[in-house]
Amino acid sequence: MARCVIPVLLVFLSGCATTRLSGADLDRVRQPAFISRIEESAGPKGLVFREDDAYGEKLKKLEPKEADRRLQAKLSKAVTRFEISERLRVNTINQLPQERPWTNIVDPARVASALESFLVEEVPANAPDYDLLVPLGADAIVEFVIEDYGMRSEDGHAGAYVKGYGRMFRLDGRSELWRRPFDADQIESGAPHLDPFKVGKDPDLFRQAITSLLDEVAGRFSQDLSPKDRRGGPPLPEGPDLSAPDSTNRTGREDQQPPPPPEPDLPPGELPDPDPES
Repeated sequence: MARCVIPVLLVFLSGCATTRLSGADLDRVRQPAFISRIEESAGPKGLVFREDDAYGEKLKKLEPKEADRRLQAKLSKAVTRFEISERLRVNTINQLPQERPWTNIVDPARVASALESFLVEEVPANAPDYDLLVPLGADAIVEFVIEDYGMRSEDGHAGAYVKGYGRMFRLDGRSELWRRPFDADQIESGAPHLDPFKVGKDPDLFRQAITSLLDEVAGRFSQDLSPKDRRGGPPLPEGPDLSAPDSTNRTGREDQQPPPPPEPDLPPGELPDPDPES
């Protein structure tokens, strides 16, 4: 029976939407298959300048909507949807205990082939036909779904965020064994400010931030999928690594006399420069 679990980490949603995986249920799973996907409209989203007027003076003539569009383009280049979905899947698998059924998962390459989602940039957006995995020997599915991710800001404090859920269900009857919603947010967790103007110049800053959040989620998922109240099973002989593929618009104050020259227009697609380091 599903039980409500109140999580101890801030980034995970509380309430009855969370279903704990029991040891007895996991003991009955022989060969799970892992699927990680991102919903089509999930992101990356730039929700910084339209939702927070703290940057108005910095933007000057640049409209907030256009600034967010430019930021979003930078986020898209920082990390691909495939990399995001794979990191969550791979890091969860790598932290699972070396015992059945986790030592007997369906080869991810065969899963991708069966679902016709093996192209690097083509991450399934919609729920696949899970029955296609039955011929591969799968009797249960562990699925991670990212519903929303990007950057947002409150009161001049910006950060990365990612939302979604993980679940596990049996293929025969679709009975759900485990579910964990998550809402990992750097602002809510008190992380340092992620300067959107610095991200505009160095998008890798966003990649570092979002992967850090995904690693937090993967750590909690691996805990959820390792219940203590089970018989377990002996480790299988070592085989191939089934987790693969893993694959400064300075605004310094000028003297009033003579008047400063007009500021140059921003290059197409660019955000203002970050403030100089103090």
